[in-house]
Order: sequence, then structure tokens, then C-alpha cells
Amino acid sequence: MPLTNAEFASILEDGSKRIEGNIAWCEDEDHSPTMEFRAEVLSAMGWPLFVRGSYNRLAGALTYALILKPEGRIYALDLGKDHHNPQCTQVGEKHKHRWTEQMRDKEAYVPADITAPVSDPVSVWREFCAEARIEHKGNLPQPPAIQEDLFS
Repeated sequence: MPLTNAEFASILEDGSKRIEGNIAWCEDEDHSPTMEFRAEVLSAMGWPLFVRGSYNRLAGALTYALILKPEGRIYALDLGKDHHNPQCTQVGEKHKHRWTEQMRDKEAYVPADITAPVSDPVSVWREFCAEARIEHKGNLPQPPAIQEDLFS
């Protein structure tokens, strides 16, 4: 049965969501300049959640996505890439996706609560976690520098 608006609101408002331990950035499987991570999200309600992060320093693109198994992405923040909504409205390079029964995660809006720049993924992470009510009990370091020889 698909996720309802009420269930989504319950997940987002659940203040018991937490990530325990440090998070490490890794190269993506395609060896592109994108660094990625995946972190399980625990909660008192036992939602099957995880957060996926990706950062491409060269493209200036950053994404943090809250994913509910098996539904998929239910909440996300994108920086550095435009989004075209189904109603043909263009949303800027800083936007959020929020689950609805009608649109799933296809519609985006411009958030006022994310102020850190794409070049500072750790500060953006803190803002994302605060807004999504996820307590991170650990450290997320700055993504490692790109090795130039990968692109020679």
C-alpha cells in the first residue's frame, strides 16, 4: 500500500529519528567525481529509513535524500541542480522534494531554511538534519579532495 500523506507527516515529525556513528564519504561505483554515503536512520517507530548523500565538487551539486524502504525517496534536498516540476514550473538550484500521495516526490519547492552554500556540505548536512528532525550522533567530515589523476 502506498505511503499516505499522514504517514509521511508522521515520519517527518518523528523526533526520535537518529543516525548513530560517523559517516564516511566514498567514491561512487562509477568512479565519477561524485562522493557518496549511505546511513541507516533509526527511530522509536522502527521506520525502515536511510539517508543517501552525494556531492560532486566539480559540478557544484549536493543531494541529501531520506529514503523509506520500499517506497523510495520521500524527502530530499538538492543544491546545484535545477528542477522542473510536473506543472511545468521551474524551481531553482536550491530545492526540496517532499512526499505527497498525488505527486510522490516529483514536485519541488524552494526552501528558506537552508542557508549554507553547496561548497560546505557539512553545514548543509547540519541544516538538513535539523529540519528533517534527524539527530546525528557522530561526525560527517568534509568530502575528500578529488584526485586529479582520475581525470587525466
